[in-house]
Amino acid sequence: MTTTSKPTPTTTTTPTVTTTHASEHHPLLVVGAGLGGLTLARVLALHGVRCTVLDLDPARDARPQGGMLDLHEDAAQRALREAGLYEEFRRLVQPGGEATRVLDRHATVHHADDAEGGRPEVHRAALRDLLLDSLPAGTVRWDAKVTAVTPFGGGRHEVGLADGTRLTTGLLIGADGAWSRVRPLLSDAVPAYTGISFVEADLTDADRRHPRAAALVGSGLLFALDQGKGFLAHREPGGRLHTCVALRCPAELLDTLDLADPAAARRQVLAHFGGWDADLCSLLADGEGPLVARPIHALPAGHRWERVPGVTLLGDAAHLMSPFAGEGANLAMLDGAGLATALLAHPDDPERALTTYETALFPRSERSARESAESLELCFGPDAARRLAAMMGGGRQGDAA
Repeated sequence: MTTTSKPTPTTTTTPTVTTTHASEHHPLLVVGAGLGGLTLARVLALHGVRCTVLDLDPARDARPQGGMLDLHEDAAQRALREAGLYEEFRRLVQPGGEATRVLDRHATVHHADDAEGGRPEVHRAALRDLLLDSLPAGTVRWDAKVTAVTPFGGGRHEVGLADGTRLTTGLLIGADGAWSRVRPLLSDAVPAYTGISFVEADLTDADRRHPRAAALVGSGLLFALDQGKGFLAHREPGGRLHTCVALRCPAELLDTLDLADPAAARRQVLAHFGGWDADLCSLLADGEGPLVARPIHALPAGHRWERVPGVTLLGDAAHLMSPFAGEGANLAMLDGAGLATALLAHPDDPERALTTYETALFPRSERSARESAESLELCFGPDAARRLAAMMGGGRQGDAA
C-alpha cells in the first residue's frame, strides 16, 4: 500500500487570467467531463440533485475520445444500471467485439476465442455521448479550463478558470484524469512512466481496403506480443481497425519521432520490428492519417490520501494505471456511481459520504492497479504470447494466422 501525505494546501497551478469576473458559487463542482465525472452527474441528476461539470474542451466533439472499451459486469455495467442507462447501453454493443486472438511475432496463433464472456465492447465516444445526452441541459460547462484550485477553509474551495472566472464550491470532485489539477490538494503523488509507449494508427474501411489485416484482427481484439513489444489492434464500428504499436523503451524515444511526417514516423517505429510478420507490420505501415504517440503512465498501486474536507478524486485522477487489465474506464464509472450513492445516502453530511466512498475506493483501486501492473509485465516479458494464451485458457495452439 502506498499512502501519500497531504501536501500543504496551496494553489495547485499558476493561474492564467485574461479577464476578471465576480465569483460564482456552485454547491457541487466536478472537474472533468470524462466517463467517471459524467456517471456521477447522471446518477445524482436521476435523483434530483444538480451539479456543475467543468471541462476544458471547447465542445463535446472537439477531439477524438479514444477507442473500444470492454465493460465489466461488476463495474461499468453496474454503474450503468444505477444510472438508469443499461438498456440504452446494450444497443451500443459492438457485435463480436469480445473475440480475442493472441499471436507471436510470426503471426502464429496461440489463442483464439470468439465466445461472449460478459464483457461487451462499446466505443468510448458512443458511451460518453450516451451519458452526456442523459444530463439536464447546462450540466456540463465547456471551454472551462481550470488553472488554479485554492482551499479557503471549512471544506470550501475556489476554482479559477483560464478566462478569469472564479467559482466557489463546498464540494469539489477531481475527475480530471492523469494530470489532475485537483489531486495536489490531497496528495503529492504524480504519475510515473511505466516503461511502455504506444504509437497509435488507424486503417479505415479495412474489410475492403485491407482484407488481410482485417482477417488478422478478426471481429474483436488482437494481441501480437514478443520481444518486449507488440501490436494491440481492435476492430471499431464502421470497419475501422485501431492499432496501438507498443514498445518497451525510454520515454525519450517518442521525442525522436517525426510525427509531422507520418510516413517517416512509421518507418522509424517499424525499424524496431525487424523479422516480424509482414501482415502484422501492415497494421502500422498501411495506416492512414496522423500518428499519436502516447507514453503510458501510472500512479503508485495503493495510492491513497488522508481525508481532506470538501474534496475527493475519482477515475484516473485517483488511480491512474496502465490499460493492461482493462480497468480504467470501468473503475472510473464505478467510482462515479459509488460517490453519487454515498452523497445521496448522506445528503446532510458530505464528509461522512466522502469517507464512505473512499473506504470502498482505496482497496478496490489498489487491487486493480496491481493486476494492471502484473499484466503489463506479462505482456512485455519473456514468451509473452504463450503466457498470455495460458492465462486466457489456451486455445488453438500453433495454427496459422
